[in-house]
Amino acid sequence: MQVLIVEDEAKLAEILKKGLLEQHYSADIARDGEEALYKFSVNEYDLILLDLMIPHVDGITVCKTIRQTNKHIPILILTARDDTEDKIKGLDAGADDYVVKPFSFAELSARIRALLRRGNKADPVILQVADITLDPASKKVTRNNKPIILTAREYALLEYFMRNPNKILSKTQLLEHVWDYNYEGLSNVVEAYVKYLRSKLRINNLSKDPIQTVRGLGYRMG
Repeated sequence: MQVLIVEDEAKLAEILKKGLLEQHYSADIARDGEEALYKFSVNEYDLILLDLMIPHVDGITVCKTIRQTNKHIPILILTARDDTEDKIKGLDAGADDYVVKPFSFAELSARIRALLRRGNKADPVILQVADITLDPASKKVTRNNKPIILTAREYALLEYFMRNPNKILSKTQLLEHVWDYNYEGLSNVVEAYVKYLRSKLRINNLSKDPIQTVRGLGYRMG
């Protein structure tokens, strides 16, 4: 599952991303309305977490714009004020639900699960690249029908590869999507996790390495 977090408070955004990752969601962060609309236009998401109080383009405008483009994606708004008018504006703009800051991650997680259960979209299609399958609903990964056990970070990395088959993905893209752009480990952490992922996907000596290194550009799966 791919989630877009639209939140200008850097610390809160990172906490949300970390919590979602631990529950095997992949997440991108947008810190203002312009960035949110850009990321929404170039990536495919299953749910939007949207703070209303964001710079450049406000949350209500972002919500309306996304809803005009996509009628079905669940939008959960985050508001710092327990103000009925704000809630009504958000819901009228196309949001499906809201939480008021401060909130517990357990409450947020429950609301996300509820939205995904009742969403208008069908269950996410099982992803497949060659003999590898990934089920976003159950978080199960198999190769030649044999289960592959991955950590949350490895799973997020594999899901991103499988949602972008045959595309060259740079280390910067992988950092931004799986770790967030400002992750201090830079490209070394990408190399390490691609190595871990390759090792787990190589179920026997005959298994072809599904992830190719494209020298000077990044990696490609397909």
